[in-house]
Amino acid sequence: MPTEGADPLPRSSADPSLRSSTDPLLRNSTDPLLRNVAGSARDREPEEPLAADLEHVIALNVRALRLQTGLSVSDAADRIGISKAMLSKIENAQTSCSLSTLQRLADGLDVPVTSLFRGADTEREAAFTAAGTGARIVRNGTKQGHEYELLGALRGQHKRLETLLVTLTEHSETYPLFQHPGTEFIYQLEGVMEYGHSRSVYRLEPGDSLQFDGEGAHGPTALIELPIRFLSIIAFPDTMSL
Repeated sequence: MPTEGADPLPRSSADPSLRSSTDPLLRNSTDPLLRNVAGSARDREPEEPLAADLEHVIALNVRALRLQTGLSVSDAADRIGISKAMLSKIENAQTSCSLSTLQRLADGLDVPVTSLFRGADTEREAAFTAAGTGARIVRNGTKQGHEYELLGALRGQHKRLETLLVTLTEHSETYPLFQHPGTEFIYQLEGVMEYGHSRSVYRLEPGDSLQFDGEGAHGPTALIELPIRFLSIIAFPDTMSL
């Protein structure tokens, strides 16, 4: 049962019928995924290497630059001076650009030609953590029976992504309360708990997830079925110095 003054316990996305259509944690299923808007997807033959070739580097940069200007494919093609079909092929890495086409792209998008090759010679970061080998860390609020295992942390161009596997094995008389910059995503793997954020309390069961603004006070409010394990992923903001 929710504590006095708290909202009734909503189930997470596993039961959307219990959420208001205005709930900020819900996303319209018709909204395009950012990874599809800003990136690309295609089929790859098994023998083809994963590393992006030059056509795909140019494709990603042209699409990103076009989106930054707020232009549609049709409007951008007119501005660049090529056909809509040609620009579509370039953004989907289905053609190799001539030098003259590269210059047109740069002029039309108002960037140096070198911007079209950004990332071609950059080693992209990745973090692999074998099962059970993540660093055990102590957070503010850490107590006996509450374990935090760092699964990986990336300091990318725009954000730092930090991933924790949290294990709760003992009941407590008090519970940790957290606040931090950025956005946090929780995915429940095992057990059942109630998790509070600001003035709301959510019941999380295996398969449930919760995404929220980290500036709102948050943390477990009741451990219902032990042991409890969940993933906690935090994306820190661009402006945060680390």
